[in-house]
Amino acid sequence: MRLQQLRFLSEINRQNLNLSKAAESLHTSQPGISKQIQLLENELGVDIFVRNGKRIVKITPPGKAIIEIAERMLRDAENLKSVGREFNNQASGTLTIATTHTQARYALPPVIKRFTERYPNVKLTLRQGNPIQIATLVSSGEADLAIATEAIELFQDLIMLPCYQWNRCVVVPPNHPLLDNPILSLESIAQYPIVTYDFAFTGRSKINRAFEARGLNPNVVLTAIDSDVIKTYVELGLGIGILANMAFDASRDQQLRSIDASHLFEPSTTRVGISRNSYIRGYSYDFIEMFAPHLTHEIVKSAMKGKAQQNQTASF
Repeated sequence: MRLQQLRFLSEINRQNLNLSKAAESLHTSQPGISKQIQLLENELGVDIFVRNGKRIVKITPPGKAIIEIAERMLRDAENLKSVGREFNNQASGTLTIATTHTQARYALPPVIKRFTERYPNVKLTLRQGNPIQIATLVSSGEADLAIATEAIELFQDLIMLPCYQWNRCVVVPPNHPLLDNPILSLESIAQYPIVTYDFAFTGRSKINRAFEARGLNPNVVLTAIDSDVIKTYVELGLGIGILANMAFDASRDQQLRSIDASHLFEPSTTRVGISRNSYIRGYSYDFIEMFAPHLTHEIVKSAMKGKAQQNQTASF
C-alpha cells in the first residue's frame, strides 16, 4: 500500500468517479490510475468500486470505509509535512480562515491587522460562506479555522471553542416611530416589515423562537446573508432591520439609528472550529488567542487532545 494509491482513491472520489478528470487533476494517465487501484484492491482483498466495463459506476460499502480512512491518512501525512515546515520556518506559511461576512467585516479586522503585523510572512486567506459551508471547508481540510455562530456544532469532527457572546439590535431610519418607544418590545417590532438574516445565518433561529414564544408572526419581507445588505434596504424604506449589534457603526451608518434589542433575544455565541485531525501551527494558536484572549495555547492544545468540554460556556 502506497500513499500514491490513496491519493488516486481520494481524487477519484473527489471527481465523482470520473477517471479521466482524476488523471488530469493528478497529471498522470488513466490506465496508470486504474492499475494502481486494482493493485490496492488485490492487496486488501475487496472491491473498492463497482465497474461497468472500464467505467467506475459506484463505490462499494467497504470502498466507502476505505476511502474515508485513506483521506484521513492523507491528512495525517500532510500534518507530518506541516510539522517539518513549522520547525524549519516557524514564522511563515499559510492560514486560511473560513467565516461569515459579519465576522469578516466587523469582528476580525483588528485581529487580522495585529496578526499580519506580527507574522508578515504568513499568507492569510479569508473564505466567506454560510455556517454549513464554513464548517465543511474546515472538515475537508480546505481551511484551517472556522469562525461562526450557527451550525458548526453539527460537525462531530470539529473541535469547537467559544469565543464571545453577542446579541442584536433593531435598525431604523431617523425619525422612525420605534425611536419614541421607551422600551422596545417584540409586539412593536412585529408591527413593521422586517429585513433580517437568512435562515442559515447569525442566530436567525433565536429570532424566530423569540417571536414564536410570544405567539407573534413577524412579516419578514427580505432576508440576506450580509449585514450591509440589510442596512441598505432599511435605508431604502423596505422595513426595519434586525442584525448583530457589532454590525452597526454609528459613525458609518449615519442614515440609520440603532435600538438595542438584547433584552428580547437569547444571546448567541461565536465559536472557533478546528478539525480534530489537523495539525495546528504556532501562529494559528496565536491567531485564536488574538481573537479570543481566554483561549490560550494551553486551553486549545488541551481541547485538541480531548481533555476539554467543547460546548462549555466561557466567561466573557
